[in-house]
Amino acid sequence: MKKLLTYACIACLFVTGGIFYACKKNANGRNTLSLVDDATVLSLSTQEYGTFMAANPPVTGTPEAAMVQRVGAKLTAAVNTYLAGKGKSDLVSGYQWEFNLVNNAEVNAWCLPGGKIVVYSGIMPLMPTDADLAVVMGHEIAHAILKHGNERMSQQLLVQYGGAALSTMLSTKPQETRELFSNVYGISSTLGVLAYSRKQETEADEMGLYIMATAGYDPNTAVSFWERMKASSSGAKPPVFLSTHPNDDQRIKDIQGFLPEAMKYYNP
Repeated sequence: MKKLLTYACIACLFVTGGIFYACKKNANGRNTLSLVDDATVLSLSTQEYGTFMAANPPVTGTPEAAMVQRVGAKLTAAVNTYLAGKGKSDLVSGYQWEFNLVNNAEVNAWCLPGGKIVVYSGIMPLMPTDADLAVVMGHEIAHAILKHGNERMSQQLLVQYGGAALSTMLSTKPQETRELFSNVYGISSTLGVLAYSRKQETEADEMGLYIMATAGYDPNTAVSFWERMKASSSGAKPPVFLSTHPNDDQRIKDIQGFLPEAMKYYNP
């Protein structure tokens, strides 16, 4: 990781082949490496989401499907409210929110750039309440808003392909680019290989709390949720969704530290 960060810092300083490897600030104000442009990412997201949904038709007419729709609608409305209050509504400009449950035994959920949210049926038994699902969906939405996938993809483009821009890669190596996108954004079953960093996960936890609180879900639920996840994965290899996340004890401690601020957004 230290080597990767060193490469990223160097890349921010040099011009190669006419491309300026710029560091941009994310929604939290943290400098991040950016070798991807929003237009290309959104186009690729639309294509990959369409391909995935064609192979995985959404579940409809079940209590679980209704739960995903209900929680998704409240959270995405809260995103607009939360970001407007920060003067950052532009971060979701052009987003066309969709939220679907699909039949897949894997314990997983993801949100693509552009607002395409998918929840796998395998995670639903771990969601006894709407608030529990809001913890997961809010976290994944936060990843998209904070452009963590963009950052991770930029790092991989730098390390694997010498810093080629995403648009260039898409035209010269389309299959490799689509595979990289799927791995980075969680669509692929090999998500753990390109897991988000601890810093990214903590940022998503924090913003996810604010989003769920704005939607009217008690952010304290996140503590009990992760305590339950810790117990469920004890002594066994964690499922994909959990394997990409930091130490449970540290996560719970961090979330507890965010709760006083999160409660300011909570209005049940």
